Formats: sequence, structure tokens, C-alpha cells
Amino acid sequence: MSKNRVNSVDSADPAAPDLTLRGVQVFRGWLDAADQAALVEDLRNVAQAAPLFSPMTPYGKPMRVRMTSAGRKGWVSDRRGYRYADRHPGGGDWPPIPKRVLDIWHGITGLDRMPDCCLINYYDAGARMGLHQDRDEADFAWPVVSVSLGDDGLFRVGNLTRGGTTESLWLSSGDVVVMGGAARLIYHGIDRIRPGSSTLLPQGGRINLTLRVVD
Repeated sequence: MSKNRVNSVDSADPAAPDLTLRGVQVFRGWLDAADQAALVEDLRNVAQAAPLFSPMTPYGKPMRVRMTSAGRKGWVSDRRGYRYADRHPGGGDWPPIPKRVLDIWHGITGLDRMPDCCLINYYDAGARMGLHQDRDEADFAWPVVSVSLGDDGLFRVGNLTRGGTTESLWLSSGDVVVMGGAARLIYHGIDRIRPGSSTLLPQGGRINLTLRVVD
């Protein structure tokens, strides 16, 4: 089962992360193999209700990941910009965030306030995500929680402004990352994945869940 730990900026007795990189907290192996497999099944149900789509950046370039969302809000991108939307681009409602996902959020942050959005990114063998900030939310006091499933991803962390030196580490299936406090708006991205490093997804690739309080 998942590790029974609590970590929160509001917690009186937070658990220590396995490592901290520029203020970003990394919890190795938060989800065991059985939890990971069960979570993937939950996400398949989400993708049936709200199919993966390939978003366009405001600059007219297609993103290299496919994505969908669950929750009250979903994250979208097109010529009109990056934003949250009430409905899937295909017109349907976003499905609810699976309970297992909410359990991860509560277990690792200790917060009673649940996320409004679970953004689901799928990386195939050639996908990547450039350095960016998560800043489309109304209140940056809430942390962002990121869950890795499937093939390893090379996670790069920069600074609070563009430019400067960066540091990287490999995230493996079951790892959870928390960006909160001073690191809430840090630049971060995925440079590449390591194909074949996990057997969790039959077709390979990496799934990343990003949990956010939107309002």
C-alpha cells in the first residue's frame, strides 16, 4: 500500500521528503506496484469519459504530450492561451477525480482542501515538456502535487525566473513530487523519458498526474 506519511506546509509534524531539490520535495516510491496498477485502471476510466487530446500552444505549435483532466476544472491550451475550462474540448464534462488520486493528495499534504483539477499528461517515447511555471491558478499558497507512473522521466528544475543553472533527477513510477512554499512557482520540466524502464503501461510511456487547487 501507499506509504502512510503526511507532508504539508500546514502540518505541525510533516514527514521529511526523501530528497529536496531547490525546494521541490521528492517522495520516492510513495505508491507501491499494486497501487500504481490500480491507479492506471482508474485513469483508463477517466480517459474513456474525457479522451486524451493534443493541445496547441498559443504560439501555434503542438505540444509533445497528450493530455486530459479530471475534476471540476480541466487545463487546456490553444491559440487563446493557457487556461482552465469547465468542459473537455470535445464538449463533455470532465469526470470526477478518482478517489485514489484524492487519497494521494490528502496523504502527502495533510490538507482538507481537495484539488479542483487533476491534469493527466501522457508522454510517449519522444515526448518532453519544456521548462515552465504552473501559474494559471488564482492562489499560489496551495501546493502542486505531481505523481509519476510508467517509464522514468528526467525531471529538470530551474529557478523562480527564466535562465540560470538547472538541476535534474530521474523520477520513477510511484514517485510523488510536491512544489509548495517558496518553490511553488519554480520553473520545471521533463527533458526525456527512459523507454522500457517500467512495465506498468503495456504500450510503454509515462503518465504524469498534476493536482492543483484552481480557485
